[in-house]
Amino acid sequence: MDMAEQDEKQAKVLAYLNEEKSVLDLFDTHAHLNDEKLFPQLPAVLGRAKVNGVNHVACIGYDWPSSLLAVKIAEQYPEQVVAVIGIHPSDADTVTEEMLEKLYNLAKSSTQVKAIGEIGLDYYWDDHSHEMQKKAFYAQIDLAKQLKLPIAIHDRDAHGDMLEIIKETGAAVNGGIMHCYSGSWEMAKICLNLGWKLSIGGPVTFSNAKNLPEVVAKTPIEELLIETDCPYLAPHPFRGRTNEPALVRLVAEKIASIKGMDLEKAAEILTKNSKNIYGVD
Repeated sequence: MDMAEQDEKQAKVLAYLNEEKSVLDLFDTHAHLNDEKLFPQLPAVLGRAKVNGVNHVACIGYDWPSSLLAVKIAEQYPEQVVAVIGIHPSDADTVTEEMLEKLYNLAKSSTQVKAIGEIGLDYYWDDHSHEMQKKAFYAQIDLAKQLKLPIAIHDRDAHGDMLEIIKETGAAVNGGIMHCYSGSWEMAKICLNLGWKLSIGGPVTFSNAKNLPEVVAKTPIEELLIETDCPYLAPHPFRGRTNEPALVRLVAEKIASIKGMDLEKAAEILTKNSKNIYGVD
């Protein structure tokens, strides 16, 4: 793609973000505002979110530096942003007793910390052994229980082990989110029965989406959340571009369409679900 094509696509994104729309109250439950693609332009990103009705954003940590930054951002923008802290399975080797203590103290130091995440298992990459990842996962589930906080789970190509662990530990005792859910309806039923919410991201809007439309159709809307996972997974028609919280509206629109619901009513329920799990008024 040449520079002219890139500029044209970016212009289309900006045109969408700036066009007048019906007023909604939306909650992006999983955003990496602490990512280098978004953090340098944070005021503009959050401003565009507000203009598009995204009044609440959960900034997600994935290692120690990003968790610290998530808290810093949430404390700088307390009316719009909450923090989620934790260690991604790709950094499982850093989950030591010292790290767990640091995370515990960070959570205790700020009322903006609302959950532990994103934690879990990722068998797609071979960064760390499955056993090391499981050990880190167990430890952070225990941390969340100590803090009485919900959990946001990352699960990639590890469905069997993930389900076994959340069943064994009762990890959703304080609330649980299956981040960017991509599994089958059969797996979704198990998660729902164990008390987990399913967070739906941009892939539900893709033309080649397979399981997600069925999962959304069959899951009660009271059990669904929406997210961007920005700067990744921009929804259609902006797939492949840098994602940001303002675009979570497109996910809400798709869910409302699948459910045959009025967009405003669907958004109201989705945001209520999100506020409940993150403890936001």
